[in-house]
Amino acid sequence: MTRPYFIALFIVLILVAIQIVPVEQTNPRVTGEIEVPSNVANVLRASCYDCHSNETVWPVYARVAPFSWLTARDVRIGRDELNFSEWTAASDRRKDHKLEEVEEMVTKGKMPLWFYLPLHPSARLDEDEKDLLVEWSRAERERIGYTPDPE
Repeated sequence: MTRPYFIALFIVLILVAIQIVPVEQTNPRVTGEIEVPSNVANVLRASCYDCHSNETVWPVYARVAPFSWLTARDVRIGRDELNFSEWTAASDRRKDHKLEEVEEMVTKGKMPLWFYLPLHPSARLDEDEKDLLVEWSRAERERIGYTPDPE
């Protein structure tokens, strides 16, 4: 047997062995769904909910390490940053800040993340969808009417 054969066998064995490392891929209960117009809800569900809600659709590749680790990590970070399934529990201050970030990230093209889009092309935001999210974000911030305490 040749050296490349042993290297390939070693890599395969490592890939098989890492499958035993457990990864939590759960969808906690929705405790306070954000209420938005249906057109905004459609865009959020298509482009944001996999990482920013408790309604993640876990794809097949998310069951295979090391992709399972990366996917679970991205969802955990996304939910920690902004979770539309727990929106009503957030303070007005947090909501205002997150809505401001939604506007910024969408306007600058930072969301959805570039590496998410090749496997989820339907999540790509066109200009009309970006405008819709920005307008909704601004209107929602105005509706909330959060004003910081003067220091």
